[in-house]
Amino acid sequence: MGGSVTAENLGGAMHDLSLWGLFLQADWVVKLVMLGLLVASVWVWAIVFEKVTSLRRVNKAADGFEDAFWSGGSLDDLYRQEGEQPTHPMAAVFVSAMREWRRGAQRLAGSDLAATGLKERVDRTMAVTVQREMERLERWMVFLASVGSVAPFVGLFGTVWGIMNSFAAIAGMQNTNLAVVAPGIAEALFATAIGLVAAIPAVLAYNKITTDLARFAARLEGFAAEFGGILARQTESVMADPARAPAPAAE
Repeated sequence: MGGSVTAENLGGAMHDLSLWGLFLQADWVVKLVMLGLLVASVWVWAIVFEKVTSLRRVNKAADGFEDAFWSGGSLDDLYRQEGEQPTHPMAAVFVSAMREWRRGAQRLAGSDLAATGLKERVDRTMAVTVQREMERLERWMVFLASVGSVAPFVGLFGTVWGIMNSFAAIAGMQNTNLAVVAPGIAEALFATAIGLVAAIPAVLAYNKITTDLARFAARLEGFAAEFGGILARQTESVMADPARAPAPAAE
């Protein structure tokens, strides 16, 4: 296991025990482990920043949308305002449901069976939209979970490898003096420290963001249930008075 930890540098009078010095003196395998963990740590923080920013943005947009939705204004006007390309998840749920309802309401023809089928299609459309929007928000969450669970073991691998090299060099010197043993072990343990630096924020962020995502998913599902009820009542109105059916929607 040829590496940078040798009997000569272990027996040197001076050892650089700074973080940079420990990295430079480590075996090449340990260096690769450290670099990989550092890259993972930077990526973790980038994901955390993106998720926190995204959740804050979609919650703020949902607040504004709900204010407009429950203001008593026309849903048709709100539908035209949001357009075909909604900019946030709650608007996407609304637009998909309205589009499906407007298409189906023209074909009711006083049939209870058609009304039941329309309600099922609207509910299914909203459920699929909620799932799609949440999958988009949950992107890279698996990476956070993986780093949180794997990084300590990767760091431990680097530590074990470094200690094996250190003990091999110490055996060649036949000297177990603490001043000789400590620098090599410190270099090896540095890998575990970096693993923990990557894992701890990943675990904390994963738990927090997962909770926030679950709360937002429940908010979308609650809105979908309420809007489904509104559309069901509107369907009953159209059944009672076909003249109230919406204008034909573009297919």
